[in-house]
Amino acid sequence: MLKIAYHPIYNHPLPNNHRFPMEKYDLLPQQLIYEGTCVAANFFEPEIPNNKHFFTVHDPEYFFDLLNITLNQKAARTIGFPLSEVLIEREMVIADGTMKASEFALQYGIAMNIAGGTHHAFTNRGEGFCMLNDQAIGARYLQNKNLANKILIVDLDVHQGNGTAEIFKDDSSVFTFSMHGKTNYPFHKETSDLDIGLENGATDTQYVSILRKTLPKLIQQEKPDFIYYLSGVDVLESDKLGKLSLSLDGCKERDQFVLQTCYDHKIPVMCSMGGGYSKDINVIVEAHANTFRLAQEIFF
Repeated sequence: MLKIAYHPIYNHPLPNNHRFPMEKYDLLPQQLIYEGTCVAANFFEPEIPNNKHFFTVHDPEYFFDLLNITLNQKAARTIGFPLSEVLIEREMVIADGTMKASEFALQYGIAMNIAGGTHHAFTNRGEGFCMLNDQAIGARYLQNKNLANKILIVDLDVHQGNGTAEIFKDDSSVFTFSMHGKTNYPFHKETSDLDIGLENGATDTQYVSILRKTLPKLIQQEKPDFIYYLSGVDVLESDKLGKLSLSLDGCKERDQFVLQTCYDHKIPVMCSMGGGYSKDINVIVEAHANTFRLAQEIFF
C-alpha cells in the first residue's frame, strides 16, 4: 500500500504578504481521494519527533535558536518566512513524516511526503523557506538504525540542493545528485557529488534526455540501497521562480523515469514533493498529483 505523510499543520497559513502556495498541501490529498488514486488509509499523520533526530544533521546551537525563535534577524530573514512556534513545529513534523515514510518505503518499495524537500537547510542555518533538512534527517535516520548503508539523493527541484550538498560534502555514504536551473537561486551554488546545471529554457526533450543518461549510470556506479527523490514541480515553464520550460507531460515523464528506474532496480524510494510556484494552483496540484498517480501505477 502506498503510504503518504500528511498533517493539517502543513497548510498553516502565512501572513498575507507571503504568497507561498501553502494551500496545495490540502488540495493535493483532496484531489487524490476525489479521483480515486488514494483512499484515507493511504495517509498517515506524522508527529513532532524526538529532538535527537535533528542533531544527526543540524548543529544543536542552530536548532535551539530555531526552536526558541532566538535566531538573529539576518539569519531569520534568510529563511524567508516570518518565524513562529507553529512554523517551527510544522518543519519538525515534516521531518518526522519523511523519517516514517522512509521506513514505509522499505516495506512497500515507495512512500511519499505531501510536503518536504527542504533542501536549502544547512547544518547550521536555514534559507529559501527551509529550516530543517527532511531528507538529510531521513537518510541519517535509516543509517543509524542500520536500515540502509549507501544512499542516493536525487534532487530534481529547479533549485540546487545546496543545504543537502553541504551536509554530506565529506560523507561518501550519501551521494548527492542535483539537476537544476543553472542561473536559478541559489546564486552561490554548493558542490554536490554531481551537479548538472541546465540553461534557461531547457525543454522536456533536453531535460529527460540528460536524466535518462545520468541516473542509470549513477545507480550502477554508486550501488545505493535506498533513494530519496525530491520531485519539485518548479521545473514547469509556468513556474514563477523557475527558469526551465518543462510542460506538465515533461514533468510527468521525468517522474515516471525516476520511479520506474527505482522499481526496476528494486531500490526503495522515498519522495518529498519540493517546490512548485506556478500562478495557477491547479497546475501545481496536477503536476504533484502525477507523481502519486505514477507511484500507484508502477509500484502497486
